[in-house]
Amino acid sequence: MKISAQRAVAPDAPAALERRQAERADLVVRVDYQTVDEFFSEFARNINEGGLFVETETPHPLGTPVDLQFKLPGSADPIQVSGSVVRTAPGSADEPSGMGIAFGELDTDTRQRINDLVRRLRTPNRRSRS
Repeated sequence: MKISAQRAVAPDAPAALERRQAERADLVVRVDYQTVDEFFSEFARNINEGGLFVETETPHPLGTPVDLQFKLPGSADPIQVSGSVVRTAPGSADEPSGMGIAFGELDTDTRQRINDLVRRLRTPNRRSRS
């Protein structure tokens, strides 16, 4: 049996400080990830050049290493990266519960694919709607 508990972050705790080096871009995509002994499938809510936020009722402790796999919109080839939990969020009216995962070392192609997507997501849609 798996027991889960939601982790709370005190407002003045270091984990609650804004440490992100790049603005997030909204993106909802299924993310499969695993820790040393478990496999999960959740949804990412946003992404930036350095990582993504995974919505989950049971975020892992800070520092937990994870292996991620997800597909970028318009791409058939999945992204496979390693990372670690750098932030947990207990959930609020403004943000769902979950965890921020920082990407580890990315190969050149993977970094370019992620950077290109983030730039596209940040660019306002210039098409007019009819």
